Amino acid sequence: MDLTGKVAIVTGGGKGIGAAICRKLAKYGANVVPLDIDEPAARSVASEVESMGRKALALKTDITDKSQVDAMVKQVIGSMGSVDILVNNAGWDKLAPFIETTPDFWDKLIAINLKGVLNCCQAALQPMIERKSGKIINIGSDAGRAGSSFEAVYSACKGGVIAFTKTLAREVARYNINVNCVCPGLTDTPLLGQIKADPRGAKITEAVQAATPFRRLAKPEEVAGAVLFFASPESDFITGQTLSVSGGLTMM
Repeated sequence: MDLTGKVAIVTGGGKGIGAAICRKLAKYGANVVPLDIDEPAARSVASEVESMGRKALALKTDITDKSQVDAMVKQVIGSMGSVDILVNNAGWDKLAPFIETTPDFWDKLIAINLKGVLNCCQAALQPMIERKSGKIINIGSDAGRAGSSFEAVYSACKGGVIAFTKTLAREVARYNINVNCVCPGLTDTPLLGQIKADPRGAKITEAVQAATPFRRLAKPEEVAGAVLFFASPESDFITGQTLSVSGGLTMM
């Protein structure tokens, strides 16, 4: 799992799964760019990465704004020299029955969970194609594979991420670029804490945990382990695949 000298951009890298991914990739040699709209959180993770002897660059970037994403990639190349790994982890959700949601809510979910992935992939692909090398790991969700109550639009976005991953993998394989998707189940993160604050969210969380063969939530570090595999040379002949990290909740 040697990533020595590789440069990895991790969106939503300041907290939760994203922070765990940053730490995991750094542990195995990567220099890491934690990207987050919460700049202090990104800087905190960058400090952790540097304490491990790696280079780090914390950047505040709104992934829904393509101009910011394009500028970010240029800054990373200027500072770190390359972009070898892109992990599209940033996401957001709020539980609500679809019938009660509004177009503004849909637009926010789509902008963060789907359009942000498109923006980051297109920007990072340019230097990857030039170098004929790269790894892209998109963080989907089992909600996009099996559906999830009160997450209709979020599920649609994550289903789109899964389909996009497969198509993009076909398009860029000729450039020696791998594109894969990791789909976490419910994971113990700050975002889940917000969801559980809603009685409906707490009830759904309990039901999902009870239906999971391992009878517990995922840990961020466990999701990070799957990302590490796809980012490493061990996955060089794997592309267009979707891997669930859900304790067996979905088996497909």
